[in-house]
Amino acid sequence: MDQRVAASEFQLRSRREGGGTSKLNAWGADSDYGVLRSVLLGPIENYKWLETSSVSKKSLRRGVEFNLDTAKAQFAEMVSAYQSAGVEVHSHAGDPHLPYQVYARDSSIMTPYGAIITNMAQWWRRGENFRAIETYQRLGIPIYDYITAGTFEGGDFNVIEPGCVLIGWEGNEGRSQEQAALQLQGWFEAEGWEVKLADIDPFYVHIDIMVVMLAPKLAAVCLDCTDPEIVKWLRAKNIEIIPVPFQETMELGCNVVALGDDRVLLPEGSKTLKAALKAHGFAVYDPDLSMITQGGGGVHCMCQSLIRDPG
Repeated sequence: MDQRVAASEFQLRSRREGGGTSKLNAWGADSDYGVLRSVLLGPIENYKWLETSSVSKKSLRRGVEFNLDTAKAQFAEMVSAYQSAGVEVHSHAGDPHLPYQVYARDSSIMTPYGAIITNMAQWWRRGENFRAIETYQRLGIPIYDYITAGTFEGGDFNVIEPGCVLIGWEGNEGRSQEQAALQLQGWFEAEGWEVKLADIDPFYVHIDIMVVMLAPKLAAVCLDCTDPEIVKWLRAKNIEIIPVPFQETMELGCNVVALGDDRVLLPEGSKTLKAALKAHGFAVYDPDLSMITQGGGGVHCMCQSLIRDPG
């Protein structure tokens, strides 16, 4: 059954038009672990490694050879995993001037109220926001608002459970600035959400490198690099934590996608988390994505949820 609804059928207006409290009747997500029905990915065809993060800088510094054909094959395996899990896959239109467009998480945020267009920090990624606007217009998904107070990227927007979000920021040297995080905080508190702000070291790029929800009350967390205050906050919500070692975290092993119904998509190299999830009874999809992740982003960075069942 086609779950899309023509743009003309939407009664939802943007937040600035006073319609933010209405929820989408087809598209939208109120958690990061409800059953994933539709996902937005970015194109792989123009991908190449740039000095975007500590991970990619290390790959380039050490002379690791990038192979686009290998990256394409690994990306196709990931798409196949989504399709095997019953997820409808959409993609941004490719732009040869946007080599990091594959990381679809960053140029927008999906909410129960429509999409939010972010504001990319690095000049070679700023055009991704414009392509994201085109994508949501093409799919008929209303745009809730645009980040204007500073730079902010979607990897720092982390829904912990319905009505509760963890928002990261790294300051002027990082990807997301405090003033933009405060802008988001104001919007979501106005919608009745609990918002937790977390300043993180720019070395770690985004909050979803170290904290990702797997299922209701279950999270993957790198305890070695996550602020103890955040860990305490999660545990106060009775969230069980599966620890991910620092080395695997820096290889994007904590940056995973919950598919819902105790299913998770993670990179083949995420050995510790994979073993722990199988012990919890999860089904695991684990494509080899090493040619992509060495450029600085993992499966969660490449995934923007478009439709999830209510969490």
